[in-house]
Amino acid sequence: MSAIHYTVEAADLHAHLFRVTLTIAQPQALQTVSLPVWIPGSYLVREFSKNLQNLTAKQGRRTAAIAQQDKCTWVIACRGEQALMLSYEVYAFDNSVRTAWLDSQRGFFNGTSLCLRVHGQENAPHQLQLQAVKSQPTWQAATGLAPVKTDKKGFGLYQANNYDELVDCPVELGAFWSGSFSACGVPHRFVVAGALPSFDGDRLLADTQKICEAAIAFWHGSGKAAGKKTPHSNYLFMLNAVHDGYGGLEHHNSTALICKRDDLPRQTSPRTNEGYTTLLGLISHEYFHTWNVKQLRPDAFAHYDYTRENYTPLLWFFEGFTSYYDDILLRRAGLVDDATYIKLLGKTIAQVQQTPGRHVQTVAQSSFDAWVKYYRQDENTVNATVSYYTKGALVALCLDLTLRSEFKAEGLTLDTVMRGLWKRCKAGPMREQDLLDELQAVSGRSWASDLQRWVHSTQELPLRDLLSGHGIQVEAETSGMAQRLGLRVNEATGSVQVKGVLRSSAAETAGLAAGDEWLGLDVGAKGQGGSWRLNKLDELSALLGKERRFIALISRDKRLLRLPFTAPAQASHWQLSVPKDRKADQWPAV
Repeated sequence: MSAIHYTVEAADLHAHLFRVTLTIAQPQALQTVSLPVWIPGSYLVREFSKNLQNLTAKQGRRTAAIAQQDKCTWVIACRGEQALMLSYEVYAFDNSVRTAWLDSQRGFFNGTSLCLRVHGQENAPHQLQLQAVKSQPTWQAATGLAPVKTDKKGFGLYQANNYDELVDCPVELGAFWSGSFSACGVPHRFVVAGALPSFDGDRLLADTQKICEAAIAFWHGSGKAAGKKTPHSNYLFMLNAVHDGYGGLEHHNSTALICKRDDLPRQTSPRTNEGYTTLLGLISHEYFHTWNVKQLRPDAFAHYDYTRENYTPLLWFFEGFTSYYDDILLRRAGLVDDATYIKLLGKTIAQVQQTPGRHVQTVAQSSFDAWVKYYRQDENTVNATVSYYTKGALVALCLDLTLRSEFKAEGLTLDTVMRGLWKRCKAGPMREQDLLDELQAVSGRSWASDLQRWVHSTQELPLRDLLSGHGIQVEAETSGMAQRLGLRVNEATGSVQVKGVLRSSAAETAGLAAGDEWLGLDVGAKGQGGSWRLNKLDELSALLGKERRFIALISRDKRLLRLPFTAPAQASHWQLSVPKDRKADQWPAV
């Protein structure tokens, strides 16, 4: 048995309880243990210890006293010469990629939710014993951990070199679909829970293989020789298909994904729909993280502190640049064409341009504030923050297109810089200065002023000129009514529910607020055009005609309000398109 050994069993499927037995072969006197408060890759303190219960400790036959020190830390009154055994339960009912889940259909957990950290022995070998679920004979187990002795269904003993590796390998349990493929000689496995019978697994495997080969080629070149240079010798995709959901979380040699069931490819429908393209983009994003954030990573993440927030101003690079390349790799893998890629890029640009918070917060500040702002969004988030995912992707776009324009003869691209950073930082921690140094090394000029404008100020990015210079047409197109008025709404209930009001918009000037229900309107400044019920914002155009002034009839806290409103004449957003005579070997294909 290893120095640190965990046994995990699905104790009660209906109560959603995992039971964990932790054996410490050589404990310290007064051994301290704790449960992480966050999981790397998701920058929010989530307080996983809230789900831990019935903690007990024994040395031989003697019960050891437990003293809780804070919200997630316990000290065991034990002697150092005898093995210490802890037993506890974890409530698992969060159907996301971040924590743990258990019911009669499926089980899933991250080690940060289940595995207490043994202070002082984090770097010792750790073992995980996965117990088969007797009441579910069809269940299997899948994890990126190295197997020591397992059965055909995946249950048994696994090994990790240390605590970081242990908790970086989530576990999937259930009667899932499973398939495999090889990318540049590296074995990959894909497991899917919750799929419909018409799910086309062969297509998902074929498309994911193309993504993986494109990513490996990006970093190391093509063929099996490139596969030997990857930071992983095998890889596992775990996908949970649900009625409504989306997200992913990267790990060293695996990723946990969640998507809408309807977004999976179907045997009865060979065409690629928008939802499936979104799923492929998610797969590409999380796989690219294998290099960019799990290996090449912020210097602040050189060693994780699981007890508190780990701050970095560099998420615009690690999440934003990954967001730029996830769709680029779909294009290079041949899974989308130029027109589809440019449409995806246009959505990213629109998301940033429709965010007033880009004038308030820099993308570096957004990175640092992720713990209290990005992951805790409210009705004012759009006015006070900018996403390091979307604006970070546009910073990458600006760098890439500027390099391609200024150094066309030399063939310099952002690809060159990324691969150079991999070598410069030895596939490890990096600082912003490393990026600046690598940019200067490959181009011969300083990029400090560029990053100052694009990353550390709220100035607009030079997107139009750069895109036009690479053959992409940028035209203005009339925006929808919600953007024209400056509103974020929910119309699913048959009425207009205000979810957010954009800064300096017509809606803010009129006095609308989040939580309002927009019932109807009196057309004209004095209502001379009649009173009308409003079910959707798009009805406004027909109701107003050429009139721009009206009285909005609002329900707020059971009170009826009449708010004078003047609609702006027009609002527009960018529409990107690819000319028919554009060369096929231009960016973004290469």
